[in-house]
Amino acid sequence: MRFALENAWLIPFFPLLGALLNGLVGKRFGKLFVSVAGVGTVGIAFAHSVWAFLALREWPDRSFSRDLWSWIPMATPSRASFEAPVGFLLDPLSLVMILVVTGVGLLIHVYSIGYMGHDEGYSRYFAYLNLFTASMLTLVMANNLLLMFVGWEGVGLCSYLLIGFWYEKESAATAGKKAFLVNRVGDAAFLLGMLLLFTVFGTLRFTEIAGSAGALHAQGILTTSVATAIALLLFVGATGKSAQLPLWVWLPDAMEGPTPVSALIHAATMVTAGVYLIARLAALYALAPVAGGVVALVGALTALFAATIALTQFDLKRVLAYSTISQLGLMFLAAGVGAYTAAIFHLTTHAFFKGLLFLGAGSVMHAMGNRIDLREMGGLRRYLPATHWTFLAGTLAISGFPLLAGWWSKDEILAEAFHLGTRVWWAPGWLLWALGSLASLLTAFYMVRTYTLAFHSDPRIDPEVEAHLHESPRSMTGPLWVLAGLSIVGGAALALPELWGHAGPVEAFLAPVWAHASGVHAAEAGHATGPAWGLMGVATLLAFAGMGAAWSAYRQRLPSPEPLERARPMWNLFDQKWYLERGYHALFVRGGTWLAGVLAGAVDQKGVDRALVGIGSLVALTGEGLRRLQTGYVRSYALSVVLGVVLLAAYFMGR
Repeated sequence: MRFALENAWLIPFFPLLGALLNGLVGKRFGKLFVSVAGVGTVGIAFAHSVWAFLALREWPDRSFSRDLWSWIPMATPSRASFEAPVGFLLDPLSLVMILVVTGVGLLIHVYSIGYMGHDEGYSRYFAYLNLFTASMLTLVMANNLLLMFVGWEGVGLCSYLLIGFWYEKESAATAGKKAFLVNRVGDAAFLLGMLLLFTVFGTLRFTEIAGSAGALHAQGILTTSVATAIALLLFVGATGKSAQLPLWVWLPDAMEGPTPVSALIHAATMVTAGVYLIARLAALYALAPVAGGVVALVGALTALFAATIALTQFDLKRVLAYSTISQLGLMFLAAGVGAYTAAIFHLTTHAFFKGLLFLGAGSVMHAMGNRIDLREMGGLRRYLPATHWTFLAGTLAISGFPLLAGWWSKDEILAEAFHLGTRVWWAPGWLLWALGSLASLLTAFYMVRTYTLAFHSDPRIDPEVEAHLHESPRSMTGPLWVLAGLSIVGGAALALPELWGHAGPVEAFLAPVWAHASGVHAAEAGHATGPAWGLMGVATLLAFAGMGAAWSAYRQRLPSPEPLERARPMWNLFDQKWYLERGYHALFVRGGTWLAGVLAGAVDQKGVDRALVGIGSLVALTGEGLRRLQTGYVRSYALSVVLGVVLLAAYFMGR
């Protein structure tokens, strides 16, 4: 048991080893070697994760931390010296994340064998994918903020590499740069928050932060305003990584990368990092009610905002991208009201059905020659039976169909939001519940719309494409069936006892984290007591209303115009993303270009260039004057020597 915990550093090491092998020698040894190294190392990491999970259940306090070596010595004038170690923390929260990353990540790696099998960059792809997994594991296993930041930057780098994987496409290269630059804004805020936190706490270790936050607050060292500033800065970092308002713009364009990459980003890595950060620092956010209100309200608004945009999309992957932004908003809503268990529960179930939906979209693209426009589909259920049934399972799960995975976790978030609310007047529980419920209604509508346009309605497939339609290979459909099973039964397996007012496996397992973090009993750390039958009933009715409306509108044909198109101003608003991206482009892209032009003209050309030219002219003028003194006549040089001697003599005589 102890061996599994002490050697948990092997969990990120194995994917890193796979990245090194594939990156250095993969192309030389061929695709079989690449597949074994890429998938096998993640499989070993998953097996070790399960072993560590079983060991931690028997470990006292369910928390195990180990420093591997000291990394960077630090000190402050008023505190003792401190070292930022390379070390890991295993507790229920980190292990849930580890299992999600390695479990869902393993299925995506297996799927990639079939999806990317004919790509010339096969070894490079698996090297990046393994590195992505290793970076995310470093992020969630780190026992201090500085090492977490290394993993944080690692997933940012890998997202840039994988989104722009097909770099010969201008759109892919641009999308990669966009993701990289937008995330730099959030990362800068994260870094500032981390530095401010260190000046107050004198440490970046998560266990010490959680254990000392209450005492520092009571002593007046950590004031509410300082705690709020730290929490808000870190939240800005989370909004960048998790694509929340206002830093959401990079995620829809991330669809330019290979579809398994989209699945990994959306389901198992990167975008969940922001939610994990907030949950990990629950003790800090408990002391910053304004920050908690901001987190909850931004999450609720993002959930609704992204859901409205998804209504107008015809690109299958972009629909799923906006649904990810919306679902992440619900997770932040839960974290903002202190319902951290609900947030992590939804993060887990979301990994199941969102991974399934993206891989299903990849299967559709594989069959249709990379066509992704829903207007060019219809009737695919006859050609892709496995993809159809598994995609249906994912659609129903995310829509909130009773007893499927999304129903349990989403309804729990809405109930917790209503009962708990926040401690600020401008983010009451009823408002958060209303925003989240409306977002859930729209989610059910646009997901059934997407499913119906792709697999039902009238066929709109190009005859040449239709002649070659075929189901994906088993390496691709196998992961679909596994994720479909988890999307159907995963929620019930993790939360069924909650229907009778008992703690479910997830709540019971995570309880020590919140109890330790907040210094209160777990039951007070953000949980309403007992099932909220009335709220669950309302949420279920809304889900059925959304699904029914979409099925009625799209099951037979693609309506022209769309139902929402009849309300043209509203359709334009949603289709243009509430004009926010246009505003960003005008302010930051065109505005930045204009400012650069002004600086290049007024400062660089007229200032710097003229100064440099002036210095050069002065040197040239001086040289010309000195050159004229060189006459070549001996009498001139003799006169100069005599004058020099006279001046020196006068100087010394005058002293």
